[in-house]
Amino acid sequence: MPPSNSPSPGPDGEEKDTSYINMASAATLSRSSASTPFSSDDADLIGTHCELPECNQLDFLPFFCQSCRHTFCLDHRTETAHKCTNAGAWATRRREAQLSRPAYGANKPMRELIAQKPCSFPGSPSCKTTIGTSLVPGVHCTSCNRDYCLKHRLKEDHDCANLTPIGAVPAAQKHLETARSALDRFKLWSSSTKEKASKSISRSLPKPKPSSASARLVAVNNLKKTAKGDDKLPPEKRVYLYVEAEAETAKAKFPKGAFFYNKDWVVGRVLDAAAKSLQVQNLNNQSNDERDRLRVFHVEGGRVLEFNEKVGAALVSGNTIVLLRGVGKAQEELIEI
Repeated sequence: MPPSNSPSPGPDGEEKDTSYINMASAATLSRSSASTPFSSDDADLIGTHCELPECNQLDFLPFFCQSCRHTFCLDHRTETAHKCTNAGAWATRRREAQLSRPAYGANKPMRELIAQKPCSFPGSPSCKTTIGTSLVPGVHCTSCNRDYCLKHRLKEDHDCANLTPIGAVPAAQKHLETARSALDRFKLWSSSTKEKASKSISRSLPKPKPSSASARLVAVNNLKKTAKGDDKLPPEKRVYLYVEAEAETAKAKFPKGAFFYNKDWVVGRVLDAAAKSLQVQNLNNQSNDERDRLRVFHVEGGRVLEFNEKVGAALVSGNTIVLLRGVGKAQEELIEI
């Protein structure tokens, strides 16, 4: 009987690990193969004779050889026992079927060829471990943005606190960019007020204040006549200020005014009161993003005031403060007076 070139599946449709299968397991195969002269009913009811001429034993649990495709009893079920005429055919078919299946990771780039690199440990001696392989995966540190081996994966092991994160902006450059941002915002505010100043300084300022002591005293007295505030506040505790805000950050048509505040207040409280008076949206208590937060810029001092500074220590009557949004924390002096 000529052997078939197709692999013989088991009862679950998969190739078995032995050259023979139980007759009950081959029921499906017997129905589809014309070369197999048995049926499952015959095997269960009347049994099947062993096809080895020297045996011919009637067996009710016969075995089917997947190489020569004949039926044998328990004693002659192996290829060696019945001297199979097509020995090894089932193994060849099984091997060819396995080779025809796509390999694991086929048509995908091998990670070992792409991600292999040395451990980023900065100490001495340097780590010689190659990471990114299937046996030694790398551990990424989100703080310093580097990859390490398992030995140096902890922050304490690779001195993470003293490393500058890869891709991070240096602190000095970040400080400079913040100062430039504050400078640009102040220039925008200054141009919106249409007040020109001397070109010898790097920033535009409000119109010049009186230079002489007597002129400053007259200006403060005029300011006191128009300034608004809490009438219950004793005169000796009052600081009279000109307050302005960027037109883009205020709802009022003319975001400026004259007010007096308690010299014992901190700048943050003055900011809240001024924002309310000028109808400026104040998100300082709702957002931690500096792009949304308001800051107080002291024109005469040329700097952004800290929220916790005392008004009496940072400002004097007749000064001008400006509410700016998104200029960042207090920096060094941004303009020269």
